[in-house]
Amino acid sequence: MIEIVENQLEDGNPLKVKETLMRLMMTGTPREDAVAMMACAMSIEIFDVMKNGGEFDLKRYSEHLEQLPDLGFMEGE
Repeated sequence: MIEIVENQLEDGNPLKVKETLMRLMMTGTPREDAVAMMACAMSIEIFDVMKNGGEFDLKRYSEHLEQLPDLGFMEGE
C-alpha cells in the first residue's frame, strides 16, 4: 500500500494525497509515518472494494484521508 501512496504522490493524483501529506507534515508528523497512515486509509478502501465487490470510491478514500491522523486504526499504540 505504501508503494501505491508513493506513486500517487509522484503522479500528483489524486491531489488530496499530496494535500494530506503536507497537512500531516506541517503538524509534526514525520513523512514516513504520514505515508504509512495514508497507506492505511488506502487499505480501508481496498478492503471495502474486495469485501463488497464494488468499485474504488475516490470520495470515500478522500474522506478517510481527511480524518488522518485520527482515523482510529492506531488507537492501540
